Amino acid sequence: MQFIDQSVIEVEAGKGGDGIVAFRREKYVPAGGPSGGNGGRGGSVIFVADENLQTLLDFRYNHRFQAENGARGGPNNCTGASGKDLIIEVPCGTAIYDAGTGALLEDLIEPGQRFRVAEGGKGGLGNQHFLSNRNRAPEYALPGLPGEMKVLRLELKLLAEVGIIGLPNAGKSTLISSLSAARPKIADYPFTTLIPNLGVVRKPTGDGTVFADIPGLIEGASHGAGLGHDFLRHIERTRVLLHLIDATSDDVIRDYNTIQQELQAYGQGLAKRPQILALNKIDAVDKETVDLEALATQLNHLSYAPVFLISAVTRTGLEPMLQELWRILDELNAVEEAEVLAIRFG
Repeated sequence: MQFIDQSVIEVEAGKGGDGIVAFRREKYVPAGGPSGGNGGRGGSVIFVADENLQTLLDFRYNHRFQAENGARGGPNNCTGASGKDLIIEVPCGTAIYDAGTGALLEDLIEPGQRFRVAEGGKGGLGNQHFLSNRNRAPEYALPGLPGEMKVLRLELKLLAEVGIIGLPNAGKSTLISSLSAARPKIADYPFTTLIPNLGVVRKPTGDGTVFADIPGLIEGASHGAGLGHDFLRHIERTRVLLHLIDATSDDVIRDYNTIQQELQAYGQGLAKRPQILALNKIDAVDKETVDLEALATQLNHLSYAPVFLISAVTRTGLEPMLQELWRILDELNAVEEAEVLAIRFG
C-alpha cells in the first residue's frame, strides 16, 4: 500500500432546497390559502476517524467532496427531504487544517471520533411562512442557502508511543524488525526507509506498544533536507524517543549532536521529550580500538539519558533497553492518571 500522509482537498456541504409558492386548491376547502413547503436542509460534510485506515491514499487523486443538496419544498406544506450527510473516513491521527489560514480545525485521534467540518445550507421558506393579516396570498418564497465550502489540508501523524530516530543506516529498520512482526525493507545504503514503519512490541504483561521507525534524519532535516523533514511530524505524538546511534561511525558524538540539533530546530517540544540512547551494531565494532563503555559514558554525560549497548542483528542488549522503555512509559502513565484525578476531584 502506498503511504500518503498529506493532502489538500476541497469540501462543500449541500445547498438547502428552495421554498416554493403554492396555494391550496381542494374541494370543500373554501379558504385555501398559501401552502408552499420549505426546502430541505443540505447535507453536511463529516470526518470520521477509522482505526482500519493507515494512509491518506484515498485523497491522492480525489480532491473534491460534495454533500447532497436538500430537495425543494412541496405543496400542501410539505417540507423537502434533507440532503444526506457526506461521511469521509480518515486514519486515526489525522489533523485537519484550514488551508488558507493554517489554523488547526480538529485533530482526530480516537477511533470513531467525528468532526462536522462544513454545515449544510438551510432550506428556503415556502410562501406559507409569509401569510399575514395584510398579505393573505403571498406569492414569493425564499431560495435555499448555500452550504459551507472549505479548502482543507489533511496531515496524518502516526500514533505511536515510541519513536525510533537516528541518522540513515543507524539500524532503525533492523531494530523494529527484531522487536516486532514488522518487516520493513532493509539494505546497506542510506534512505532505504522511505516511509515510516509501525511495529507492535509486546510488554511482559501482554500489552502491545506501538513503535515507529522514522526515515533517517540528516543535518538540515528540520529545514527540508533529506527525507526527515517530511516525517518529523510523525514523532510529534510519540511519548518516548529511542535515539539509535551507529557504534561503527567515525564520530559517534557528532552523530548524536546532529540529531539533537534537528529536534531542537523542528520544535514542537521534541528536544524535551524523554529519550533513551542505544549504541547499535556493537557486534561489528573492533573492541581493541573502540572503547564502547567510554563512549556510552560520554553520551550519558552529554544527554543525561540512559545509554545502552545493543546489536539489533544479534539481539544483544535489547531486553535491558526494553525494560527501561517500559519503566518510562509506566511513569508517564502514572503522571497522566494523577493529573486526571486531580482535575476530576480538585
